[in-house]
Amino acid sequence: MLIVMKADASQDDIKRVLEVIEHLGFKPHSLPGENRTAIGITGNNGAVDPTHFENLSGVAEAIRVTKPYKLISKDLRPEKSIVKVGNSTVGGNELAVIAGPCAIENAEQVFSVAQAVSESGAKFFRGGAFKPRTSPYAFQGMGEDGLKILAEVREQFGLNIVTEAMDNYGIDLVEKYGDCIQIGARNMQNFSLLKYVGQTRKPILLKRGLSATLDEFLLAAEYIMAEGNYDVILCERGIRTFADHARNTLDLSIVPAVQRISHLPIIVDPSHGTGRNFMVNPMARAGVAVGADGLIIEVHSKPEEALCDGAQALTPKQYLELFEQVKAIHEVISTEKMTLDNSISFS
Repeated sequence: MLIVMKADASQDDIKRVLEVIEHLGFKPHSLPGENRTAIGITGNNGAVDPTHFENLSGVAEAIRVTKPYKLISKDLRPEKSIVKVGNSTVGGNELAVIAGPCAIENAEQVFSVAQAVSESGAKFFRGGAFKPRTSPYAFQGMGEDGLKILAEVREQFGLNIVTEAMDNYGIDLVEKYGDCIQIGARNMQNFSLLKYVGQTRKPILLKRGLSATLDEFLLAAEYIMAEGNYDVILCERGIRTFADHARNTLDLSIVPAVQRISHLPIIVDPSHGTGRNFMVNPMARAGVAVGADGLIIEVHSKPEEALCDGAQALTPKQYLELFEQVKAIHEVISTEKMTLDNSISFS
């Protein structure tokens, strides 16, 4: 059920609707928009009688929701969500570039990359303190010591920290040291973890699973939002196919597919999406051209010595060249969109 409030509905009107929903034993989710507030209802096993709300002050209409997802949908929020991460945002007019090494190895390595990321004008720094690796003998990350290094990066360079958590313990630590909690592809359908992270108040970067469909991807985001955390950023990072010329197949078609259905911002990871250094730049450009809200790029000062995913990392010089290219593409796309929007409004 979706309750759409009138544009002139008061805060008391909204509060009354929330109280009625809770009295019925359900959970309300209020999402204010540019022109009106919409309230989603979860926790109901069957249809909710719309007559409970139709005569309440300030209610425009009560709509039955037949889709499997309720909170991520444009039905609830027609305008695009802008997610605040630290002192910046993802989903607004500016292209969000999140860059840094795959794994935190030592302070010297991290600070050298952070210097390049800061000089580029990017607002976000990525780096893994906890690393889910296929082999139990591979480098697993520095844990809390790595998070402390990331916190120093934020303090010295003013960059907002995006880093992955793999379990409840890791989520608690990332919430303490970081600005955005990443849920990796392997955990996209770890539903207990999604519920736990949904109870935090840090923004969440949710990566698409290795073989997840569009619906499965969106429903994973729904799990997080159903717990009350509405600050979710989606990330396409490539899926497994029969192709073997790249590590994964970067599915850029999911960007417009998501944007047609959901108000959530979506970014692209051409590093994991290809696994090949020489592919990262062209696929990053393509991701921006197709309308992604941002990119997440792996950068290492010495990729040949990286303890994790060196084959897909850019050098700082390569990264700086990429940043200028994607920024130029984004400016063209933004200008054309603004021109189109203005022509529609005047027609």
